[in-house]
Amino acid sequence: MIRKSRVLVLVLAAVAAGVLISAGLNISPLGRASSGGKGKPSPASAAAGQRSYPLMEIPQLVKAVTPAVVNISTTQVVKFDHPQFRSPMGPQDPFEQFFHNFFGRMPKEQKRRSLGSGFIISPDGYILTNNHVVEKADAITVTLLDKEDYKAKVIGTDPKTDIALIKIDAHRQLPFVKLGDSDKLEVGEWVIAIGNPFGLGHTVTAGIVSAKGRIIGSGPYDDFIQTDASINPGNSGGPLFNLQGEVEGINTAIIQGGQGIGFATPINLAKSILGQLKKGKVVRGWLGVYIQPLSPEVAQGLGIPGKQGALVSDVTKDGPAAKAGIRSGDVIVSYDGKDVKDQHDLPSMVAATSPGKKVDIKVYRDGKELTIPVTIAEMEGTKSERASASDLSKGLGLTVQDLTPAMAQRLGIKDVKGVIVTSVDGGSPADEAGFQEGDVVLRINQQPVPNTVEFSRLMKKFKSDKVVLFLVQRSEGRLFLAVKNK
Repeated sequence: MIRKSRVLVLVLAAVAAGVLISAGLNISPLGRASSGGKGKPSPASAAAGQRSYPLMEIPQLVKAVTPAVVNISTTQVVKFDHPQFRSPMGPQDPFEQFFHNFFGRMPKEQKRRSLGSGFIISPDGYILTNNHVVEKADAITVTLLDKEDYKAKVIGTDPKTDIALIKIDAHRQLPFVKLGDSDKLEVGEWVIAIGNPFGLGHTVTAGIVSAKGRIIGSGPYDDFIQTDASINPGNSGGPLFNLQGEVEGINTAIIQGGQGIGFATPINLAKSILGQLKKGKVVRGWLGVYIQPLSPEVAQGLGIPGKQGALVSDVTKDGPAAKAGIRSGDVIVSYDGKDVKDQHDLPSMVAATSPGKKVDIKVYRDGKELTIPVTIAEMEGTKSERASASDLSKGLGLTVQDLTPAMAQRLGIKDVKGVIVTSVDGGSPADEAGFQEGDVVLRINQQPVPNTVEFSRLMKKFKSDKVVLFLVQRSEGRLFLAVKNK
């Protein structure tokens, strides 16, 4: 009886397979059913407006795209300014010479090496990667699949989106990949990540798109693709492919200790600034508003229909929004004809607007909808961001960035405007004053610091002062830190 049951199961499986074959369907290695006819969409998928997926097995895809994926290694020379060590017993101590000889031989500089990934986007050697892969590097080496090494130079970087464009001169036509359309990427779609995890060399992992539009608190333009394709240190800057062999994202971040959770920057974000990266500078639009989430309770209190929009908590004095008449308490629901669903939508919309362009902004105020024309200005931080960050690092030994709502929420900070300290150089004036990573700078010499642009301006203003006084928020308390200028 058991043997007859097994035979019946096999017969049913064979019949099912026959039905699929007779219907003209093929099953890809990853389980996607697609039409037989050279990748043409079925009538159902075409009617639904979905993308067609030409049959492409993973080994075939990997062979096609891997030659354009590169390994990136960087070297940074870190210099140390060691203090003069002396014996605690004074110059008469017989071990004085020992102290002098021991500490005198300590290294004055050290080379730090890091690894990452990237992908060639044109036959003349342009390569996209993450900014954090090449940031502050003194030397960049790109290794191709055939083990050829090339020195690379940085063409343009954008720390706000963590995207960088570098270039190698191979004196030959190089293989390159096609950039896809990440807006059409669907949750549940199969993707493949290729990179250089832990310095192991070209490595392929596969998974699906777990979610889109993820906010992880890395900056004002968070819009990550979440995937369970394995991503590890060294994968940063590598490509995330769809099954058509198109790049859908740049593998960027992981959650420490998380398994099956990786994040990629949508390729459309990189495509939107690629032309500017080739020119060496990214210019963004600036509206001059501070925004926060619109909670149901606040929406009800303001008489706002629905729950969509970005609540304006404050406006920058003499900024574009203030000049146009936008006020604190306004709820922005539409920008240049596009709906603003929440506070995360607006920054990227404004940033993508060319400075000087006039846009219509719809706001709710006192329960009424108003349309306010605003002329967008240029975000000042894009002009001096690299120089000011370098100056701060050399002078104070302090690096800061704008405090985003996501960061404030993660740190448990409420109703605070300032800039957050992201790094403190050991032995620097900031380190000696007691600064720590995660501190939020609220004031400099009693003047408010709402953003990094104002931070840079005030630091230049007080550069000649012997002592600069900072008001800092740390956890739930506030304290003053005095930094001596050298």
